[in-house]
Order: sequence, then C-alpha cells, then structure tokens
Amino acid sequence: MSAYKYLICFLIFSILCGASGCKGNSENNSVVRVSGAWALYPMMVRWGEEFNKVYPGIRIDISAGGAGKGVADALSGLTDIGMVSRDVKAEEIKQGGFVVPVVKDAVFPTMNVSNPGAREILSVKGIRKNTLIDLWIKGEPVTWGSIGGIGLSAEKIQVYTRSDACGAAETWAAYLGGKSQEDLKGVGVYGDPGLADAVKKDTSGIGYNNLNYAYDAKTGLPVAGLFVIPIDVNENGRVDPEEDLSTKEKAIKAVASGVYPSPPARALNLITKKQFKGPAKTFVRWILTDGQKYVDEAGYIRLPDAQIKEVLKKLDE
Repeated sequence: MSAYKYLICFLIFSILCGASGCKGNSENNSVVRVSGAWALYPMMVRWGEEFNKVYPGIRIDISAGGAGKGVADALSGLTDIGMVSRDVKAEEIKQGGFVVPVVKDAVFPTMNVSNPGAREILSVKGIRKNTLIDLWIKGEPVTWGSIGGIGLSAEKIQVYTRSDACGAAETWAAYLGGKSQEDLKGVGVYGDPGLADAVKKDTSGIGYNNLNYAYDAKTGLPVAGLFVIPIDVNENGRVDPEEDLSTKEKAIKAVASGVYPSPPARALNLITKKQFKGPAKTFVRWILTDGQKYVDEAGYIRLPDAQIKEVLKKLDE
C-alpha cells in the first residue's frame, strides 16, 4: 500500500472512530484497582458491576481489608482507589491523599439474638451511651441485668471489637470519646463479617457493625443471629419510635433524620494519590452521577445533591 493510500485509510478510520465514540487506549482494556473499607465494599461491588455494563473495556478489581489498608494501598500506588470509612487524617492528606465522599453509612451496636434480656433491651429501654463508654473505653465489668433491669442475666457482657485497622472502629471510638481505634477495649476480631460471627456465637456478647453487615440485604431485618441495639439517645429511659433500629428501613431513617448521631453515622470516602486520573476518574465521576441511582436499593444513604455538586467540582480542579 502506498503512503498516500495509507494516509487516506487512516483518516477514514479516524473519522469513523470519532463518529462512533471510540475510546482511547487509556479507557480500553484497563483495570482500576480498589481496596479498603468493609463498610463500602458491598456498594463498590454493585457500582463496579453496573459500571462495567456501560464501560466493558474497564475492569474494576475490588477487595476489602479495612480502611487502613485502603489508605495505605492508595497512597503507595498499590491501588488506584482506596475505600475509607472514617475521616481522613491530616497526615494522610500531607502524604498527597485526595479524598471525595460518595455515600453515607453508620455503625450500630449488636447483641446475640438468644440473649435472655433481648426483648427488654430492644423494645423498652435500649442502651445508653455511658454504658457503651463503660464497656469499650473504660473496660468496666457490666452485666446484661444492669442494663435491662430485674430478672435479666447477671452474666458479664463480653465485649468484641475489630482487630484490623478500620473505619468502623475509628468511628465507634470517636463516638465514645476515644482518640483512636486503639482506645477500644474488647476481644479483637478481624473484619465486619468476623465481628458479627463472634457475637452470633456468644449469647453474652456485644459488638458493632456497619449498616450492611448488621442488616440482611434481602429481608431488611438484622442478620440472622443478631439484634441491633437501639441507643437511648435522649436518655429518657425508653426506646422512642424514632430511636427504633429493628429494621434497616428504620435505621436509615434515623441516620437521615439526624436522630442517630454522627458519629457513629458518617460519610464513606474514596482516596487516591494527588488526583483521580484516567479510568479511575471515569469510574468515580460515574459513581457520583449515574451510579447514585443504585445507592438506595443497595441499602446505603445518598449524599445531598448540593454536596455531590461540590464533589464533582473538586474532582475537576
């Protein structure tokens, strides 16, 4: 083929490709690597699946492992995106961390479904913040009977916490007045699923879980083997209707209305080094626009439209 014919063919191909919306090599056959917070993992998996239908040339590789891992992986360049379920620390920003919120979530206290005091605690009295402080921060010996009243178990409450560096523990510690996850007392267990399983196996156990590990995605009820403990926020000695956490729908309503405090409610974030680029930026922009329609059905809480607008502006700066 002569140089002239080659040039003509190249120009025709370029015109056709432009008209059909062909994507450059940076968008095709690419992999966006994501790691981090268990709290955001189910939502990111759903987003990844839906995104891939629109952008089949970009594969989203997602793994959980805790917010600490997500931040470390992103800042070291091991991944393109880190999932973070806590406030990003000043030193992480100094290391070049660029952060955007994408959705809201919350951490909830949990107890074993076979606990003899469950009915009294869940439907009548709830649990006060000071009791949670006694358990996780002060490490004091508290019995289930002292929470629920006469006739309940005199057995000491067995406290469980997270052993991995994670946003849920940082957020729970912040709510209870601690400075960091290290301030939480209790038996350390790895991961959201692991902490839930530990409480399921111990009738005297108490723990905490992110929204989508505390509630079943299909039924909207607490996961089998667990109850979610209502916090007596106004400390009037009873569970008011707006404090009821017996279903996922009620829990989301309590968070959205502000009745359930923040923390332990909080925004979930994505972090990268310096700025999102290429396919990773395409994915994050999609999350904040078309991807928002999957938030409600996935059981998370949407950010306000005004905040999303500001985040999109930040993404392009």
